[in-house]
Amino acid sequence: MKSTLALFLTCLLLSLLLTPLVSKIGIRFGIVDIPSKRKVHNVPIPRIGGVAIFFSFLLPLAGWMFYSGRLNEGFFDPGVFWVMGGAAVVFLLGLLDDIFRLRPSVKFGVQILAALMAWHGGLTISNIVLPPGIGIHLGWFSIPVTVFWFLLVVNAINLIDGLDGLAAGVSLFVCLALLLLGIMHGNYQLSIRLAALAGASLGFLYFNFNPASIFMGDSGSYFLGFMIAALSIAGSVKSQAAVAILVPVVALGVPLFDTILAPIRRFAMGKDPFLPDKGHIHHKLLAMGMTQRRAVLVIYAGTACLGFIALLLVYARSWQSGLILVFLGVAAAFTAQKIGYIKHIAVSAVIRWMNDVVDAVGLKKDRRKFLYCQVCIGRSENHAELWHCITDAAELLKIDSAELDLNDWTTCGHYHWEANGCRDMCHNGNGKEFMSLQLPLRTDKVNYGMLRFSKDLVEQPIKRHTLKRIENLRWDIVQKLKELDGES
Repeated sequence: MKSTLALFLTCLLLSLLLTPLVSKIGIRFGIVDIPSKRKVHNVPIPRIGGVAIFFSFLLPLAGWMFYSGRLNEGFFDPGVFWVMGGAAVVFLLGLLDDIFRLRPSVKFGVQILAALMAWHGGLTISNIVLPPGIGIHLGWFSIPVTVFWFLLVVNAINLIDGLDGLAAGVSLFVCLALLLLGIMHGNYQLSIRLAALAGASLGFLYFNFNPASIFMGDSGSYFLGFMIAALSIAGSVKSQAAVAILVPVVALGVPLFDTILAPIRRFAMGKDPFLPDKGHIHHKLLAMGMTQRRAVLVIYAGTACLGFIALLLVYARSWQSGLILVFLGVAAAFTAQKIGYIKHIAVSAVIRWMNDVVDAVGLKKDRRKFLYCQVCIGRSENHAELWHCITDAAELLKIDSAELDLNDWTTCGHYHWEANGCRDMCHNGNGKEFMSLQLPLRTDKVNYGMLRFSKDLVEQPIKRHTLKRIENLRWDIVQKLKELDGES
């Protein structure tokens, strides 16, 4: 315990010393973050604070292991060597991105490589045990699951790094929660590494908290995310708790929630899921009128609460763990509604989207009937058969009247059809509201004629997919007329 505290304080002190020096280097070489519409700062600020975090973690830890004679259990151990190598790879990746701005595909590929290095070093999610006691052995599927976990945490810490002190503070709280977990389970090596990471984060946070004089940049967020992902797996592997894998998931609840929701939110709004925007949790809190400091403190409080709940999971029984997870799910839904996410991902909108998918793949009976009408149009051998198929489709769509005027006067150029009982209503109207559609039957080069539909919207309101099916019908008719014209 004394060694853990001593290493924490050593990393804290070194971080306090290195961060101002790194800040001066960033200013000297112009490695600064320029204000933009997505940024909340107004002046250029150095963005290579990750260098201070990396060396404040690495040097004291290496020195302590050398002094205690545990160097072979640390950096020279083959497994740990691969894990630390992966951490160095993502750190250098982030540093290069801070300086040169790399393409997303390059960053994603190198992150996968670093995750595979950690997996090769023995950090793998091979089993998942859920609160009811259901165990899932992943087998070879453990490789993509492990890689996905690293990518998720690395990018979660990176995406939440949008306000002064936010990513560093969240990382600190997560490290402290996992540190307590390691101490409770007597995992000495895990506790030492988490103490070092927490100390380096806290020292940097002193300069990064609002108003920040330095940013950690991608080098810092990638490194912190990678180490938290790695150490959380190490803690789960050593733990005997049935819900051990859920502990880091819950502790990382805020950044994971934001990261998972971001592409869903962008997709629901018709945007590229991977393009940055100002819809993250911290942006929403600022839009609600909070200051930067208050928004950060609110997220700190949420992270601390989740860390406490994560520790409760260790001692909770299966049914208690289930209740805790249900509570967290309700709380997440309430939070999403409170900060304005639900309006973009409303249940009614999801239901409509699922209804569209079901209709598109032809699972509905009326959709299958209409598909058969389209097939019949394709099989028509002349204009009369084509018109008969059109009237079948119109009747299926609850159309009241249809007219077809063809420009090919070698055949009957005009066709008319009315639904049963529609003659008086269609001609007299009786004050009813009609929808009239004129559908040009043409390609880029040839105009074959006009198709007209009329429908009483009072007697029979139009259904959700009717207009889409009418357009599909028009396209099929044009293709058949093109074929018939070619034959003639």
